[in-house]
Amino acid sequence: MSIDSLRRSARTTVSGLPQGFWWLWLSTLVNRTGAFVLTFLSLYLTVELGHSAWFAGLVVALHGLGGVAGSPLGGALTDRWGRRPTMVTMHLAAAASAAALAVVTSAWAIATVVLLMGVAMQAVRPSINATIADMVPAHDVRRAYALNYWALNLGFAIASIGGGAAIFLGYRTLFVVDAIATVLCAVIVFLRLPETRPEARTDKAGKPVVEAKVSMFTVLRDAPFRTLVLLNLFVCVVFTAPWIGLPLTMADKGLSPSSYGVVIAVNGIVIVGFQLLVNKLTDKRSPALLLSLSSVLFAVGTGATALAGSSVVAFAATVVVWTVGEMIHVPTNAAATARLAPEHARGRYQGVMGMSWAVAGFVAPIGAGAIVDGPGPGVLWAATFAIGLLAAVGYSLRLRKALADDHDVLDRPAGDSVEDRAAADDSADKSSVSA
Repeated sequence: MSIDSLRRSARTTVSGLPQGFWWLWLSTLVNRTGAFVLTFLSLYLTVELGHSAWFAGLVVALHGLGGVAGSPLGGALTDRWGRRPTMVTMHLAAAASAAALAVVTSAWAIATVVLLMGVAMQAVRPSINATIADMVPAHDVRRAYALNYWALNLGFAIASIGGGAAIFLGYRTLFVVDAIATVLCAVIVFLRLPETRPEARTDKAGKPVVEAKVSMFTVLRDAPFRTLVLLNLFVCVVFTAPWIGLPLTMADKGLSPSSYGVVIAVNGIVIVGFQLLVNKLTDKRSPALLLSLSSVLFAVGTGATALAGSSVVAFAATVVVWTVGEMIHVPTNAAATARLAPEHARGRYQGVMGMSWAVAGFVAPIGAGAIVDGPGPGVLWAATFAIGLLAAVGYSLRLRKALADDHDVLDRPAGDSVEDRAAADDSADKSSVSA
């Protein structure tokens, strides 16, 4: 592929999206560029404050636990209060938490602040995803999610490099910089991003149409979406396992922590360097096919870790495989969530989906550590291989029809609501039983 063709491909990838999306993209980049807390939190707790590694792991797990509560909270606020107010409020809450970490020193205070930070950071995500679905045409939604995910990883890469170089300034200084970056992100949203929550629909006579109330229970009654959430939970568990199991496996093979640093850096390098290309190659493909493919890549990439021996190159190759799966899965899953959600309930749908990420972020590290300490790393990677393949089969068999192609989405009748889909699924279940 020539340089000119690469330029044309990049231009096509970023063209045609509304201005508001790019302000949101910029806010994501700014926010993640200052994301120092989670990157250096465990080092701060153990090296600076002298806490045990067990306590550091517990605090990081509390951040994930906060996300389990924060995601549905953010989803409900996004639909009730609005996208923009939710984003601004939760960004400011996360900034206050980061600033508080630069001040508090007691174990209980640190644990509480990190828990609240987990709530705030996860609560903002449904509003971001709902805003993208609101402002971007349906046929461009997956591309927009991919671009926003690219900004997130680009910012994180900058934060990792900058934080490592600036560590001599002290951990507390990094936390203050994190707070400032998050406040700046909130300012960008407040000043430049319009509110995108859909206005109430009206009938032909101009009278407002009363939308069916959607609670979290209603969302979970939506059988196709419930399946999507469950399968995403499986994939998230597989995706999260290497972040705990990979360094332990490499250490078990006699490799140094610096070797792990080189290997895991491949994840960020591949995403920053190739996200746009992967998005171009997968554009307009069937969502169910892409989700199945990404699950297979997760399964093969993590499963092959058991076969890497003591070769750093082999470990890096496994990371490349599951990272490509990550680049396909994340934007496709977000777009599939937006596709299944009614306009007036996009926040709640994204909130429930985000909760599956948070649950995996809390459960998978604990489970991965226990398996490595018990049966051993080989069992862990065999399990991730099996779970990934199970998810791939589930996407292919259970969601191919529900995740119709873009033309079907554009032609979907307005009455195709969560209640309609639930009723249809109930009827299908009864028909299959009687048959």
